[in-house]
Amino acid sequence: MDPSCLQYALTDEERETFEREGYLIVEDALPPEKVESLIETVDRSYREDRLTDIVESDIKGYVAAPNFLSADPAFFDMVDYERILPKVWGILGWNIFLYHSHLIITEQAPGTFDPNGKTFGWHQDSGRLNFDMETDPRPRISLKVGYFLTDLTEPGRGNFWVIPGSHLRNKVEMPLGGTGQPEGAIPVLVKPGTAVIFDRRMWHCGTTNYSPFVRKVMFYGYGYRWIAVRDQMTIPPEIYEAASPIRKQLLGHTTSEFGRSSPSDEDVPLLVWLREHQPEIAAR
Repeated sequence: MDPSCLQYALTDEERETFEREGYLIVEDALPPEKVESLIETVDRSYREDRLTDIVESDIKGYVAAPNFLSADPAFFDMVDYERILPKVWGILGWNIFLYHSHLIITEQAPGTFDPNGKTFGWHQDSGRLNFDMETDPRPRISLKVGYFLTDLTEPGRGNFWVIPGSHLRNKVEMPLGGTGQPEGAIPVLVKPGTAVIFDRRMWHCGTTNYSPFVRKVMFYGYGYRWIAVRDQMTIPPEIYEAASPIRKQLLGHTTSEFGRSSPSDEDVPLLVWLREHQPEIAAR
């Protein structure tokens, strides 16, 4: 890990925004040339049927591919992306790994966008965790980073919708009759190259794309090393062997199962690196 990545460390203002709103928008996280390269990689992976474990959805034109990293080495390069990972460990700390990932492609569907129509599929991430945990609010446990590759600056393009501040609420009042959206709901309108970091507890949803533009977004989910992976997370041996120690940690390396909750330095090279370069995070 190059120490120059610390120029992208989480700022006090960003931390305050994330804690208050439940999400953080990082514009220009990806330079234009990287956006173009990733779009080419996504298109090639889709065209060559390298995306596996496709998940069905009731959203028209929606393709969700968990375990997409194995489709191309370029996707693994985003696991420890220097402009975003420092913000991730700034929020969660150092005992982290990539527990979940999915690529979403949303093609044009017939019809017109109407937010006052059928209520969207609002949810918090992590499934049973939201029923098994007893606290109010529930613990954060994990977050996701969405890398938006296409122009979503206008509503109706399959935008990601959120309810700011809802990460601190276990329940959200849904509209009666199943029409319209919860109070405070807004679309996330972002340009290509934007990263959105969001708390898994924030109430959010995907929507149908009614525009002629195909929506493409990659999601990387980071959580504590003691939680279970949510997808297959297939890692080709040659990718794992060539990875740096910190990337190996993020890809799930541990010296023993005990080391997930009581790690040694060998389990968490990120901690070792942070002791030298960002000791305030290492001290957590």
